[in-house]
Amino acid sequence: MTLALTIAGGLPTALAAESPVHVSGNLQANAPGPTVNADVFGQFAEDLGHSIYGGVWVGPTSPIPNTDGYRTDVLNALRALKVPVVRWPGGCFADRYDWRDGVGPASQRPITENVSWGGVDDDNSFGTPEYMKFMDMIGARTFVAGNLGSEPPSELAHWVDYMTSTSHSKWAQMRRRDGREQPWRLNYLGVGNELWGCGGNMTADYAADLLRRYVTFVHVDGPQHTDIIGPGANGDDSEWIDTLMKKAGRFMDGIGLHYYTIPGGWKDMQSATDFDESGWIQTLSESLFMDTLVSKDSAIMDKYDPDKRVSLVVDEWGTWFKPEPGSNPSFLYQQNTLRDGMVAALTLNIFVHHADRVRMANIAQMVNVLQAMILTEGDKMVLTPTYYVFKMFIPYQGAKALPLKLETPQYTLGKYNVPSVQGSAVRGKDGHVHMVLVNLDPNRPAQVLMHVEGLSAHQVSGEVLTAPHMNARNTFANPDAIKPAAFGGAQVDGSSLKATLPSKSIVILNVD
Repeated sequence: MTLALTIAGGLPTALAAESPVHVSGNLQANAPGPTVNADVFGQFAEDLGHSIYGGVWVGPTSPIPNTDGYRTDVLNALRALKVPVVRWPGGCFADRYDWRDGVGPASQRPITENVSWGGVDDDNSFGTPEYMKFMDMIGARTFVAGNLGSEPPSELAHWVDYMTSTSHSKWAQMRRRDGREQPWRLNYLGVGNELWGCGGNMTADYAADLLRRYVTFVHVDGPQHTDIIGPGANGDDSEWIDTLMKKAGRFMDGIGLHYYTIPGGWKDMQSATDFDESGWIQTLSESLFMDTLVSKDSAIMDKYDPDKRVSLVVDEWGTWFKPEPGSNPSFLYQQNTLRDGMVAALTLNIFVHHADRVRMANIAQMVNVLQAMILTEGDKMVLTPTYYVFKMFIPYQGAKALPLKLETPQYTLGKYNVPSVQGSAVRGKDGHVHMVLVNLDPNRPAQVLMHVEGLSAHQVSGEVLTAPHMNARNTFANPDAIKPAAFGGAQVDGSSLKATLPSKSIVILNVD
């Protein structure tokens, strides 16, 4: 599915804030496209900071309410989000991880140093059995990132055997001694992480050869199929994608892509909460670059895989700001504002536009790290604007993408120009049409007039996520400062739909 944006001339900033922009659109409700794989709305939980320890896992003896050691509040929040898949244990952590440290009786597991993230002690009480049980508890598919950087192929093969074998091999028997008779379901296996960086500083040619070697020795037992996800590119590195597809495409079911929205760049990182309108538009503009990346990489993949067998897996994405003052900088803990929610909605819409190729994505990260769904502090928990955006997109899971064309003016500030309104649409498994529209302009509402082909609608409902301030956020003192509200600003009459989007808002419309 493609989204066509026809950008009208920029509007003078001197116009009154209450003066709306006018957007027209055409939605083809009778032309269903590719399926939006539910795993596009996937999560990422790395052994980093308080992502796992304190965020998901507190242990069965903790005074924090828990279910077999898993935080009960976080479990309930993730179940409500219908999380489809979670990538674990990393990230850069995976490139050093010895899976044997995280199996066997918890009291006998070694303490290791998390060299990747702060050099802190790791008691390995959350290992493979705990991850697999966690996935069962929240109803998510499994995505294990294997170590190709610092371990030989035999160790990856043994780990897969431990997880999936029905035999009486040494590793399957080890799993049985750990209390699990039947194999676990291994949906996805990442073979290598950031091989161009923390995974070994490799060239693309060498990484392709290693991928072929490691995959040769991986054996998934029984009738189950495990998708192999190859190590992808660092942002705009088309040569990496080209080389991996050319030399190792037939050994993969998917290839990764990592792209973070980092306004100011690594050397001049910005605050997650202290920003003005220039920081707002810069961040949104840089997040929209995801569309350029996915388009370029998809075109490269089409050369070697015209049938689109291999998925483009955006297994790390999201905003990256300065860590919160007073926190351990190696723990990558940042607050989450309406601006982060906007980035999430824009990016998810982009993935929907490319549903034919992007079939899994994993935002970084699920709890307490970077653009998190959930923040915790002791026994307290906060749901972020990003959490609520993902919840708004639940009807998109497994839906059919619909062609949507918007003609929208620009929102312009300084050197940055972005569409005032961006969106996507699907026909859900429930048979209804769902549409997410994002008004990027923080000052002006948008009046949208949509012609809907192939649908005679008689009612529309929806939700809106917005706030009075661009940096609105939920805190432990005020956990409900920003959350979705019922949206009454839309009307539908047959094939005509009208909606007035508040400034700086994300709106989902459900059309029947």
